[in-house]
Amino acid sequence: MWLALVFSQHLAAEVLKGIVVSVADGDTITLLDDQRRQHKIRLGGIDAPERRQAFGQVSRSNMADLVFNKAVEVEWHKRDRYDRIIGKVVVAGEDAGLTQIRMGLAWHYKHYLKDQSPEDQRAYAIAELAARTAGSGLWQHSDPQPPWDFRRKR
Repeated sequence: MWLALVFSQHLAAEVLKGIVVSVADGDTITLLDDQRRQHKIRLGGIDAPERRQAFGQVSRSNMADLVFNKAVEVEWHKRDRYDRIIGKVVVAGEDAGLTQIRMGLAWHYKHYLKDQSPEDQRAYAIAELAARTAGSGLWQHSDPQPPWDFRRKR
């Protein structure tokens, strides 16, 4: 039954296409669709450092390099409490969230595992482990503060 539920969730995913016109931080962008409507997008499956946090600006800059002023597709099926679309952002066939994790510029956000396909769960977990092991990006520090802890302390 669980597999059927996961499978049906991913069948129901919508695809939004457009150009990225703004990058707020390492996991939040704004997309302009072909009807000239803006959509706030929160990349699913990752949590990047906040702007005022160590590696926050590096993460944001890398996301901008990946997607700013480029055509992307967002595979999504839900919104968050701020009405942002939560989705997988694909640019030139590459998963931008997975790239952020591989470069050590975001955590695999395991709190919402159920929202990811089993394939993405595995890929993101493996990417984070590889970045940690290699000491890439924020993993240069032995115990970097996760953004969810940083936000809670503010």
